[in-house]
Amino acid sequence: MAAAARSLLAARALPAVAVAAAAAGGAAPYCTVAPQQQRRPPPDMRSYLWSRYREAKRVTKELVPSIMSNMLNPDAIFSNNEMSLSDIEIYGFDYDYTLVFYSKHLHTLIFNAARDLLINEHRYPAEIRKYDYDPNFAIRGLHYDVHRALLMKIDAFHYIQLGTVYRGLSVVPDEEVIAMYDGSHVPLEQMSDFYGKSSQGNTMKQFMDIFSLPEMTLLSCVNEYFLKNNIDYEPVHLYKDVKDSIRDVHIKGIMYRAIEADIEKYICYAEQTRAVLAKLADHGKKMFLITNSPSSFVDKGMKFIVGKDWRDLFDVVIVQADKPNFFNDKRRPFRKVNERGVLLWDKIHKLQKGQIYKQGNLYEFLKLTGWRGSKVLYFGDHIYSDLADLTLKHGWRTGAIIPELRSEIKIMNTEKYIQTMTWLQTLTGLLEHMQVHRDPDSQMILEEWKKERKEMREMNRNFFNAQFGSLFRTDENPTYFLRRLSRFADIYMASLSCLLNYEPDYTFYPRRTPLQHELPGWSDQLCTGTFRIPFLQETVQIK
Repeated sequence: MAAAARSLLAARALPAVAVAAAAAGGAAPYCTVAPQQQRRPPPDMRSYLWSRYREAKRVTKELVPSIMSNMLNPDAIFSNNEMSLSDIEIYGFDYDYTLVFYSKHLHTLIFNAARDLLINEHRYPAEIRKYDYDPNFAIRGLHYDVHRALLMKIDAFHYIQLGTVYRGLSVVPDEEVIAMYDGSHVPLEQMSDFYGKSSQGNTMKQFMDIFSLPEMTLLSCVNEYFLKNNIDYEPVHLYKDVKDSIRDVHIKGIMYRAIEADIEKYICYAEQTRAVLAKLADHGKKMFLITNSPSSFVDKGMKFIVGKDWRDLFDVVIVQADKPNFFNDKRRPFRKVNERGVLLWDKIHKLQKGQIYKQGNLYEFLKLTGWRGSKVLYFGDHIYSDLADLTLKHGWRTGAIIPELRSEIKIMNTEKYIQTMTWLQTLTGLLEHMQVHRDPDSQMILEEWKKERKEMREMNRNFFNAQFGSLFRTDENPTYFLRRLSRFADIYMASLSCLLNYEPDYTFYPRRTPLQHELPGWSDQLCTGTFRIPFLQETVQIK
């Protein structure tokens, strides 16, 4: 039973039927006999199907304690690609949500400031001031249809997850979504561009930045106001005005000044950033910082979380880099910033330790430092702006900081979640196996099971976020966010402090997840020598 539980735990991302089979010992749909070869069904199909249902429930219930003994570690580092830290000589970092984490107050500040800019500078109705920031409304990685003013969750295959499409603060009925999109698939030419932006005919914008959570909420609130008051408006203009207002909160220094004025309110000190940097320095690693934030802001924040000597830990510090343009534009030279924050006009021949530089570009950076290829590991929270170009064009190793990961894993470790997911996967497998029975009684029971499965899917979504569910999954498929994370990040973790749990020569190995056409649980199969499955009446064993 413990072996089956390990198989089930490892298979949280496996096809539902494989997990259902694993719950009974490790079988798979590959053993299923064709319908015409099935044994003759018993005369009382109702009794037969419900007995199979009860048996599946019993097996699932027995599995839960074993799964509970194999909890996931919220402070672990997860690998998409094999990578040894012994090969890494240089560590690079973004600043916001990588070296420094912010409290819940920051998003409220951004929301309120952008809302006021809409009213004061874009002449939006003052009544929108009644809307407050709701930290539980949106999640990162959502797409926004600029022309239809719809916020939604899309999976790795460009399919909209029905039930997660919002117009304003209200969910759009599935039938309406299907009518608008001629189904639930979003064609490639309508999806966001490489960096998640809505441009050159792309009608979708993907919100990948943690800072975008207030933007999504503000968009939804203003949409809600217009809809509730029957005000005719152009969605494209609204999107642009909200985007510009959020941008101005950063560019005009509103956010930076507020944080600097009350740094203890906005910056979280508990992420052990100094301990991580000190550990790397003690092992002779070179370190650099490339951030879009301004010099004085970074300096005050780093002094707060690391100490006055923070620059001594870094070989190179670059501010206002304008990523992702920093990684692609070869024209902009570096400028040195003096202690008073004044830009100097000297030509830069060397990037010196202890100095701060502004702008520049990666090609000049590589020329001046010689830090190339897979000996460099760069950490950032933005999948596109921080990581995509580095891994695709320059061969650096990349690490994604995903703060949401810790809370999602803690949810996944709860008994209620494990019970729900184990039974959901088992019920899905039960439906797949029993669909061969086409008589009216069987079909009526299968419809009841489908209704229960739908309710459980909604329950599963609510574990994470009542509107949009998990950052990483739709009902069954990976999200579009996870697809990009898997492509552009060699490793990912909740925070840099996770590095403290690993030695500097540790090798990260990605878990081999069975493909749809592969048999799950290789180790369990080798140990048992056979496949035990709950549906012997519908299947045969393969020796």
